Amino acid sequence: MNKRNRLFHILIMFAIFISACNLPSNNPEDARATSAAQTVEALMSATPAQPSTATPTLQPTITLIPSAVVTSTPVSSATPNCPLAQFVTDVTIPDGTVMTPGQTFTKKWRLRNISACAWNGYSLVFDSGDSMNGPATKPIGTVNPGQEVDIEVNLTAPNSAGNYRGYWRIVTNGNVLVPIVNGHQGRSFYVDIKVQAPATNTLPPAIAQAILTGLTSEDGFVTSAGNTNPNPNVGDNESNQAVQAFVSFDMTAIPAGATITKVVVDFSGYDTLGNPFSLADGCLRAYAQSYGTVDAGDYFPSGDPTGAYIRWCGPAELSAASENADMKTLVQSLVGSSRLQLRLQFKSPNPSANGVADMVRFGTIKLIVTYQ
Repeated sequence: MNKRNRLFHILIMFAIFISACNLPSNNPEDARATSAAQTVEALMSATPAQPSTATPTLQPTITLIPSAVVTSTPVSSATPNCPLAQFVTDVTIPDGTVMTPGQTFTKKWRLRNISACAWNGYSLVFDSGDSMNGPATKPIGTVNPGQEVDIEVNLTAPNSAGNYRGYWRIVTNGNVLVPIVNGHQGRSFYVDIKVQAPATNTLPPAIAQAILTGLTSEDGFVTSAGNTNPNPNVGDNESNQAVQAFVSFDMTAIPAGATITKVVVDFSGYDTLGNPFSLADGCLRAYAQSYGTVDAGDYFPSGDPTGAYIRWCGPAELSAASENADMKTLVQSLVGSSRLQLRLQFKSPNPSANGVADMVRFGTIKLIVTYQ
């Protein structure tokens, strides 16, 4: 018997005893006995304390993340494009030139080396289209960076009437294709002709066209003080010296015996310093002058020359290409010659003596010549 049951029986017996004695009484001892019995009963009715069943709280685990390591990667430096060419112009046989069946002709293109490396051992090669009996390959001489070169090939028009086009390209001595800025699809340039069978009646000679551009190696200017410069500038400089420009054109594109039918003058490739058209009477003029290469002796000392072939009075006229009858006469007189050379100047009074450079500075200039 456990202690709890034993205590319970003792309390029962004690309660019976108390009940038997539960009579009114003034005895203090009775009162104390009653109080004790109530205290024991209260202890028996009390609910024993339950053990704690709370689940312990888990503490979170903190993982430290290492800092990122930044590695500096050097940026590769730019390298120049080599090789690289730029198509400049068709020197002879403009697109759509009419040919007779079997007619032989020379096609000439002008290109510029715009890369940072020289062309050594490069070749012109036929690419696609109509070869017109041209060679499969033809060597090109050395061309330095920034230099222009005229590349020509002898061709023969097909015997059947129709439109024909042949594509050509440049390759290095390692057979690497040279990209062509302004070329066909960035890789080639071409000759384009139209072959027409001769009619039974007599027709006038075929009309052809040649574009004569300035020979930059022969251009330049001379000041009134005898100083020379390879740039074709005209007007005056900050030292109040008059400046005359000299420009040269290759005439060999026009066959001997040709009849010139039209000349269009296009000197629109220019910019200006100051106000050159404020000089003299405001008109820039071009005079024929065979000067060979530019030197101090080419300066024309008279302030009022005569016999100008071209006159531009203001930027609007200079910026527009226009047909010129006097230039047609000049070109006709030089057919069979190798060069057409001009002196450009403003008439007197020149210079303006204002201590400021007033100049027209020419870039690409050309004469578009139609002939039979």
